[in-house]
Amino acid sequence: MRWAYAGAIFGIAMAGLGQGREVVNYWDIGYVEADPDGEQQRQVIGVNGKWPPPALHATINDTLVVEVRNSLDKPTTLHAHGIYQNGSNYMDGPAMVTQCGIPAGANMTYRMAISQTGTYWIHSHYSAQYVDGIRAPVILHSDKEPYKYDEEMVVTLEDWYHDQAAELLQEFLSWKNPGGAEPVPSGALINGVGGKQTAKLAFEAGKTYRLRIINMSALATFHFSIEGHQMRVVEVDGVDTEAAEVGNVRLAAAQRTSVLVTAHNSTAHNYVFHADMDTDMFDRIPAGLQYNRTGLVEYSGDASVWKDGATDWSAFEDIGLVPRAKEAALGFDVSYTLDVYFNQYTDALNHGTFNNISYVAPLVPTMFTALSTGADARLREVYGPQTNAHIVDHLQEVQLVVNNFDAASHPFHLHGHHFQMVERGPAPYDATYNPQPRSAPMRRDTVMIPSMEYVILRFRADNPGTWLFHCHIEWHIEGGLNMVVVEAPDVMQQRLHVPQQLYDHCASAGIATSGNAAGRAGLDLQGLPTGPFPYPLGWTRKARAALAGCVVAALIGISAIVWQGWRGRGRYKRVGEGTADD
Repeated sequence: MRWAYAGAIFGIAMAGLGQGREVVNYWDIGYVEADPDGEQQRQVIGVNGKWPPPALHATINDTLVVEVRNSLDKPTTLHAHGIYQNGSNYMDGPAMVTQCGIPAGANMTYRMAISQTGTYWIHSHYSAQYVDGIRAPVILHSDKEPYKYDEEMVVTLEDWYHDQAAELLQEFLSWKNPGGAEPVPSGALINGVGGKQTAKLAFEAGKTYRLRIINMSALATFHFSIEGHQMRVVEVDGVDTEAAEVGNVRLAAAQRTSVLVTAHNSTAHNYVFHADMDTDMFDRIPAGLQYNRTGLVEYSGDASVWKDGATDWSAFEDIGLVPRAKEAALGFDVSYTLDVYFNQYTDALNHGTFNNISYVAPLVPTMFTALSTGADARLREVYGPQTNAHIVDHLQEVQLVVNNFDAASHPFHLHGHHFQMVERGPAPYDATYNPQPRSAPMRRDTVMIPSMEYVILRFRADNPGTWLFHCHIEWHIEGGLNMVVVEAPDVMQQRLHVPQQLYDHCASAGIATSGNAAGRAGLDLQGLPTGPFPYPLGWTRKARAALAGCVVAALIGISAIVWQGWRGRGRYKRVGEGTADD
């Protein structure tokens, strides 16, 4: 079968062609060569022999289909970031949560019923593969856009590495990196280009443009602004907002923002736009790193570049935005406090943790455990201690209090939901304080939490499934900063009908699709990998033995020094006496 890109069978802006279409895209995922910054050609992961992968488009009520052929030499998966997958949790994509990897040489059909609109993206959720380039925009159009604009443009922002993700990951998760310093990018890309190449946005005088800005980075936060222009924020993470005028937009990894920009009536000048990486996210700044990326808003090919102003760094606070579709503030039936730490663990590696638990994948994908263990699926223990599973009932209102005790900021993403942002403040959150949320809090699916701050998030458990909650810095995902929300497992067992294709993929890899996290019955977790663990407090037996050995060695050493000293003193006297006699 010839796997060629069938396009984003797009016609999306032409809603008059009808609703409820099946929009099919063929993706042959394989290795290609690319040199997007003109500095180093390297192997990347592309689609249909090309890189970057094409954007996907659909309209609300469509069914978005991605027919995948895995032409890599290792498994892969796809996760449509921010898409609910309501009733189809098995299409969410994270390996060993909702599926096994698609084996090398195998096919998979991702089918997504589109019930939302806005700006999203799709990427591999297998190891650190998306760092190697398998990531692309997903634009879900409305048949009745709330704002009028003449044209829209997608602006992708990416940090870029010259080394392969597997090599970087091995260096990151190493005893030689006890502080957990993340790999620093080699540079930044705008719409897939960097280095000496200039990304351009073509403006026509007087037109209003919607810029859909997507941060598809592994690590970097970006600041986006256009010299000489104001921007109006009208969407974050797929949620339309009341227009808010800003000079600068800050996007953490995986966040998206739409802004409206009205072009000037004069075409006498072109204007620089900025996409600057926030270097506070980096452990160090290598010599020669071009972290301040710029592009050009081009009105005319021969116009001069406007240089009469400075960058406006005024940015919006997402919690202060007002959603256009207002939902009443949720209360909470259950509340979980999640304390974020990074520490060196008993395997000598630096791990990210929620409540001192570093995520380790189970031997059975968590969704299959929820579907196959009957009444036991309501027991946290069946999912294994290091999936950090939290079980919630159908339609409960759930509160997550996330205290970031790490020295760095972290963007946290919840699969399967938008959450309400109730409050931010200095960590730790005081549980005796009862915040009064706005009547219609802002919603999004990825929230940035600065160091030593907390955020309160609430969502309704109306989407039965197993959903990851994790930091979206890719290195931290691999370092264990994940947990799983097991939502209404009893309802999952009634409603979810997993395609045979997913069972076949697991079978070909020798992975069980029933039983607890270890593939066994009940709470028998024999064979499930355990650890790493925090270093224990106090003195262990081995530590006491080591200390005793050190003390004994020290005493022997001191005794030897004293003995040698006395011997030397005696020799000195004899030599001295002999000299005096002479």
